[in-house]
Amino acid sequence: MTEPAPASPESSPRKKGKLIPLLLTAMAALGGFGAAYTGLWSAMDLLSPAEARPHDEKPVAEFVAVPVIDLTLQGARSRNLVLAAMIETTQDKAKDIEHTMPRVSDAFNGFLSGIDPAAFDKRGVLEIVRAELLTRSRAILGDEVVHDLLITEFRLK
Repeated sequence: MTEPAPASPESSPRKKGKLIPLLLTAMAALGGFGAAYTGLWSAMDLLSPAEARPHDEKPVAEFVAVPVIDLTLQGARSRNLVLAAMIETTQDKAKDIEHTMPRVSDAFNGFLSGIDPAAFDKRGVLEIVRAELLTRSRAILGDEVVHDLLITEFRLK
């Protein structure tokens, strides 16, 4: 019978045990370099004091009220739709929205009066109306001016 071959000195457990920490260290160094190179973090930011670091300040949100819309819906039964909304913007753009508010109210009234009264009885109509009014306000005022549209009152009476 043949005898088993002796284990080669290269694959001894001692040499493998020394290789694992070296590989982990090299991988950590490459990961840190990659993160710094792509801009995820900077070593200089870690060394500078916290007061000297620039802070990304977001502009304060400003809400501009849209005049309350009260529409009489056509149909077999007479109902009124009451809608109140607010446009979210920044403080420096609020005056522009207030100046253009008659155009926004006209677009909102035109859209709401064109909706079939039976659609108001279906689920999810509020989300659809909100999305359409937001689209119309962004078309009139601009994407950079209007951040969001909030419906504060939606009532059928």
